[in-house]
Amino acid sequence: MEGESEDAARTDRRQRHASILDVAALAGVSPSTVSRSLRGHDSVATATRQRVAEAARELAYTVSPHASGLASGRTLTVGVVVPFVTRWYFANAVAGAHDVLSAAGFDVLLYHLGDAAARDRFFDRMPLARRVDAVLTLSLPLTEEHTLALRALDMPLVTLGARLDGVSSVRIDDVAATRNAVHHLLHQGHEEIAMITAREDDEAFGFLARPDRVDGYRQALAAAGLAGREDVVVAETYGIEGGASAMARLMERPRLPTAVLAEYDEVAIGALRTLRRSSVPVPGRISVIGVDDHEMSSVLDLTTMAQPVREQGAIAARLLLDQLEGRAGAPVDVVVPTRLVVRSSTGPPQPA
Repeated sequence: MEGESEDAARTDRRQRHASILDVAALAGVSPSTVSRSLRGHDSVATATRQRVAEAARELAYTVSPHASGLASGRTLTVGVVVPFVTRWYFANAVAGAHDVLSAAGFDVLLYHLGDAAARDRFFDRMPLARRVDAVLTLSLPLTEEHTLALRALDMPLVTLGARLDGVSSVRIDDVAATRNAVHHLLHQGHEEIAMITAREDDEAFGFLARPDRVDGYRQALAAAGLAGREDVVVAETYGIEGGASAMARLMERPRLPTAVLAEYDEVAIGALRTLRRSSVPVPGRISVIGVDDHEMSSVLDLTTMAQPVREQGAIAARLLLDQLEGRAGAPVDVVVPTRLVVRSSTGPPQPA
């Protein structure tokens, strides 16, 4: 009779969705031991791990991320901190990270620091504590105070698009990207090359400027013997509208450059709009090149230095998972290469 009752109990467990408690009861161990066994934890004896595996197989048990999280003390959630939610770069980077994290059983909790007030509230309250297991920050040049606040969380941390001492990061070489963009223009015969940049200290968002792309532009001109001929125009606002207004300011000058390097493709798209509305031939009178390979760049035939944004998000997520699972060693700085994509917005300079 006792054997029959055990068989009936097993049949009942198989007919409904088996839980971690069912596996624990059948294997004669605690639920936490089941969780550690199924995750391959070294603290569980081989014989116990085999017994748990057999019980899980017999009950057709599949691991519930929620139950696993409760047993391990994890939230199974990663906090992702971004300055903008809707911008192309950030949306694609978050999507790449989400794909990897979701496949590993983690949810994503997104924090949008869209202005200075939101930034200050975030770092004052630091809402990440006890709500996430790890943190990914996207293109946030952090102050010392902000850095200390994140480090105080004592949890895995990865930065994307910005470097932080002692923290793993994923980025492109911004200096090399714009240096190579200028080289492309130089090889076409351009010497009068202006740059439109959207990077400056912005009190509206409170993020520090990173001059890397401007540095690459200046280095390329200096190497070509054109030092002192730099012409950097700062866009008043970020994005397409900033690029459009900056290009309009350039056109008010007595003499136009023969080529323009835009720090971002969105800035370049704005510059193209102003030029085409003014019937200025591109590339006949002026060439335009950007950085990013925005999804609209191919539509507008914009030459650009392409960076794999979604791939960078995925790499950053894998670095976080390595840290969470104890597989990570010393912090790493992963530099993802960019590539020149030549389209019809650049060409040899033509006589004015």
